[in-house]
Amino acid sequence: MENVTDRTSNPFGMRPPCEEAVFGYGDANADFHLIGDHPGPHGGETSGIPFTETEAGRAISTLLFETGFASGPPEKPVLENAFCSYLHMCVAKGEPTERAYADLERYFDAELRAINAHILLPVGERATDHVLREYTTQRHRFGRELDMVALHATDLRGRGFLVVPIREPTEWTDDDAEAIRGAIAAILASDYRQTKGVATLVG
Repeated sequence: MENVTDRTSNPFGMRPPCEEAVFGYGDANADFHLIGDHPGPHGGETSGIPFTETEAGRAISTLLFETGFASGPPEKPVLENAFCSYLHMCVAKGEPTERAYADLERYFDAELRAINAHILLPVGERATDHVLREYTTQRHRFGRELDMVALHATDLRGRGFLVVPIREPTEWTDDDAEAIRGAIAAILASDYRQTKGVATLVG
């Protein structure tokens, strides 16, 4: 089902319990959903746009431009077929607490299900852990701590979403940048929409 909205930022009118937030941003009918941690490391505290301002945010923004999802000014890109949001959308002083993440989980979950993208691209260990734990049945395969070096730019396929984890951009090597560009290009060249089924769990 297509979302009918002309809103690029916060298309579903989320109202989290905080004064400042970096809302989901992009194409509400996107097939690709990039999922970050929170505005501290991944950016947007001033711009209000995910994946801007910080080193990690700029790396993801560059990736979006290089893979054809973004156009226009880098500080306020126009996204096509891509949506960006954070597990913890509120602007926090320092690292959010586990309770704070839990309090905001329902907002993230509602937006993820509303976008209903085919491809989930979690950025960093926390986002990857959350996506694998909550939206797949595969988290148990990878041990207590995720090896993001090994998981980076890999395809985790199943009956629902296709999950492609992304290593924290501040830790990228040139090979990591090339790997995720290549992984996205390969998906775009495939009939990736066949990966999306009725189920919402990857089995």
